[in-house]
Amino acid sequence: MDNEQPHDPPVTLLLRRWQQGDSAAFDEVMRFVYADLRRRARAYLRRERDGHTLEPTGLVHEAFLKLVNKREIEWHDRDHFIAVAAQAMRRILVDHARTRTRAKRGGAREDLALDELPVEASAGAPVDLLALDEALERLASFDPRAAKIVELKYFGGMTLDETAAMLGVSEATVKREWQIARSWLRDQLKAHA
Repeated sequence: MDNEQPHDPPVTLLLRRWQQGDSAAFDEVMRFVYADLRRRARAYLRRERDGHTLEPTGLVHEAFLKLVNKREIEWHDRDHFIAVAAQAMRRILVDHARTRTRAKRGGAREDLALDELPVEASAGAPVDLLALDEALERLASFDPRAAKIVELKYFGGMTLDETAAMLGVSEATVKREWQIARSWLRDQLKAHA
């Protein structure tokens, strides 16, 4: 069982069983990763505007619903599953913001506080989630790894070392590319403001 980590030996095996059609294995995967994903969702939603209608449990459940039919993905390990779930949560939040904006018929776009990607000099300045998503898509078009680093660290709540392990690069590389990506995104978001 390659790519397994000491804290989650059964997850890789369960992911493989699920990929081969064992739907009960998905329930077991959920049991092992649910608390971690809920913690990450809670941390992410704290950055959202006050009164957000999604709650951490709902966000995690929606992400699981998106993942339940993803047997075609070649799952590597627990971190890979967490990264894909983080991407699903990002898509859910962006779709939620788009729906909310449409419901307001051209109203203000949804803001969130990005304490690690400040638009202003002050940390925690509100950032338009849709503008961030659009900027992240542009970044991915010319630097997919930098965009993935942002996604894993910001949306997935991964640490530098978890991100490095997930991408198979050094922690120093992740740190350097994270700083460059933050700077580029900050410039993009300032231009949008």
